[in-house]
Amino acid sequence: MALRVPKAELPTGLSKSMVEQFGAVPEPLQATWHNPQVAQAAQELGGKVGAWDAADASLKSFAHMAVAAQVGCSWCLDIGYFQAQNQNLDLAKASQVPRWRESEVFTPLERDVLEYAEGMTNTPPTVTDELSARLLDRLGPAALVELTVFVAFANFATRSNTALGIESQGFSAACEIPLATRSGRAGVASTV
Repeated sequence: MALRVPKAELPTGLSKSMVEQFGAVPEPLQATWHNPQVAQAAQELGGKVGAWDAADASLKSFAHMAVAAQVGCSWCLDIGYFQAQNQNLDLAKASQVPRWRESEVFTPLERDVLEYAEGMTNTPPTVTDELSARLLDRLGPAALVELTVFVAFANFATRSNTALGIESQGFSAACEIPLATRSGRAGVASTV
């Protein structure tokens, strides 16, 4: 798949900042910069969402990667795995997110979070009262609300990138452990 909109030219300072932060200019920013208001708002929202701290960072990282695997956003999986390494998260676990149901590395809480992320991503959503109650009991209300909105943001990002034809930029190549591939119907959001 190719980009469905051409890359826009970014202001020099913004390009330099992105290269310093990521080693390259992220293609989602280049694609959305055709409408700077949209690009800036998405960046600001992403920054705010990333600064929330009521829920554990690894749980949110795994949840975002689960959404990306389900929707088929190779760019989000790529950058998510790269960021997991830079945040010193468990790369053995992060690498297994695309096949979390078959993997034995996840705790019961992590499995519930991954199931929740997929349940929110399904159309229609398949989150159950029982799953929500387990997460509420383990995480508390503030963290569950944060996780829920974080997964909703992950859906915003993954679906936007996929619709615009944005694919992996190779960020995860810097990681020692290879990223597993999704088993089953990769790249298809569906009911479980």
